[in-house]
This record gives sequence, C-alpha cells and structure tokens, in this order.
Amino acid sequence: MLDSNVFIMVITGVAVLGLMFYVFKRPAKAPTEDKMGTGSGHALQLQAYERLTLLVDRITLSNLISRTSHEGLSAREMQFVFTKTIRDEFDYNITQQIYVTPEIWNAVKNLKEKNLLLINQLTASLAPDASGLDLNRALLDFLVNDNKTSQSELVSQALSYEAKKLL
Repeated sequence: MLDSNVFIMVITGVAVLGLMFYVFKRPAKAPTEDKMGTGSGHALQLQAYERLTLLVDRITLSNLISRTSHEGLSAREMQFVFTKTIRDEFDYNITQQIYVTPEIWNAVKNLKEKNLLLINQLTASLAPDASGLDLNRALLDFLVNDNKTSQSELVSQALSYEAKKLL
C-alpha cells in the first residue's frame, strides 16, 4: 500500500510539474477572433475553462466528501457513490476538451484518475466491515498528511492562467 502511494505521488508530481512548466513557460498567444470576427470562439473557450474549473472543484476529494456523504453506508457503498459521482461529473464535461489545450485536458483527466485510484486504494486497505465514515476519515487523513500542494489546486491554477490569457 505504501509503495503504491509513493508511486502515485511521484507520477502525479511529475505530471503536475510538467503541466505547470508547459503552462507557465510558453509565450502567451495574442487573442484572435473567430471567422465571423465576433470573438465568440473566445467566449466558448472561456466557458470551457469555467466549466472545467467547476469540475475540478466538484471532484476535489474534500469537497466530494462534504457533498456526497451519506449516513449508514458501508465503505464499499461509499466508494461506489464517490467513484460514480466523479465519473458522472467528468462525463458531463467531456466535450469541453475541444475548447482547451491538450495539456489542460490531460491535467483534468489525470486528476480524475488519481482521485479514483486513491479512493479505490484506500477502500481496499480498510477492513471488510468498514463504514463509509471510515472511508471518509481515511481520505481526509490522507489529504491532511499529504504535505505537497494538492493536484486539484495546481490544476485550478493552470485553468485560471489559461483563461486569463484569453481575456
């Protein structure tokens, strides 16, 4: 369990650092208008960045716990609720990828995958009769003990940075 958590943290860290390097080190592009000259293409891009920012916020584990916590569920049932909620949120916003850079889309996708993996790993580490509350505690303990900047925060910052370049 510990080795896989370290592996996940290293892979996530490398991916986030790569994304941040790409986003913050490339030159900003001058805004261009669409074929009609209305700038509606930029409006669609800005809306996509807004929706993806909301998606990131909604699948951030601490927010997910506070929004979807149900009394009386087992850890396995809570795992199902969490993973279904994350997948539904992501699927609802999947079309936004056509309006954002591939690097941003990959960062959002990697955040989703990391959160699903973490939920599944922590659930597997609990006793078979563990409650949903036990899973919530395990997730929150992990978040509190993770001393680095959260991936959710870094993805949100990258989304904000890219959106501001369109303004």
